[in-house]
Amino acid sequence: MLGTIRFIASALLCGLIISSTVDRAVEANTFAGESRFAKLDGHRIHYENHGKGREAIVLIHGWTCDLGFWRGQVADLSKRARVLAIDLPGHGQSDKPEVAYSMELFARAVDSVMRDAGVDRAVLVGHSMGTPVARQFYRKYPQKTLGLVVVDGPLRPFGDKKMMDSFIAPLRGPNYKLEAAKFIDGMMGPEVTPALREQIKTSMLSTPQYVAISAMEAMAEESIWKQDKIDVPVLAVLAKSPFWAADNEQFFRSITSNLDYQMWDGVSHFLMMEKPKQFNDAVIAFLDKQRLLKR
Repeated sequence: MLGTIRFIASALLCGLIISSTVDRAVEANTFAGESRFAKLDGHRIHYENHGKGREAIVLIHGWTCDLGFWRGQVADLSKRARVLAIDLPGHGQSDKPEVAYSMELFARAVDSVMRDAGVDRAVLVGHSMGTPVARQFYRKYPQKTLGLVVVDGPLRPFGDKKMMDSFIAPLRGPNYKLEAAKFIDGMMGPEVTPALREQIKTSMLSTPQYVAISAMEAMAEESIWKQDKIDVPVLAVLAKSPFWAADNEQFFRSITSNLDYQMWDGVSHFLMMEKPKQFNDAVIAFLDKQRLLKR
């Protein structure tokens, strides 16, 4: 049961702030780009801009996270292309209205940021919940999508709505932070140090409960898991786990013909933080192979 909880949590939740294994020289690289705000439905969407150009890499964080969780990626990726790192609505420095935090809203927020930044087309990099956000963006704006990078995220649900409701239920009450902390602890592997574990929880628990519940409910909606085709190049980088279905690669290939599918050993759900250089190199190699975001 614990393994199942950990896997589902890993698939739904976002990554951690930054791995303690990141080299100090990488960590010291300047992350802070130009801080900007786009507007959507009268609310502000915060993002960081790194570089110039009409095409870009767009970094999409996961559940209760913020753009700072990509700290290990920006320095390397911004040498290759323009980078936009987004605080999704309800997260980070973006406004947090009491609305439904659906994948549709998040996809529209990505579009509003791209329009504000003057970016016409992008490669979307989505970690965990960021994967269905990127998938929804592609459905709505295929002409603006150059490619997708799936970072240990799902393209199909792990259970029916009843099952998902059972996982959400403990988070609804007055002991939200206690229950959410347990939930977060349950999805972290031995790769995460105690100090880093506390950093992760502190950051994730700063997102309001109503945002967290609404976004998780949205991930249980059947409509976002349609098996429609993806006709742009896809890189999938997943952490090797017994909880991925045996036919997971086969399923990915059934919906996208141009797929680079990688299953990594020795990492957890937070692979982009644990091995940032290896992850960044994989993304850049994907861009080069597919001739995307040409320099």
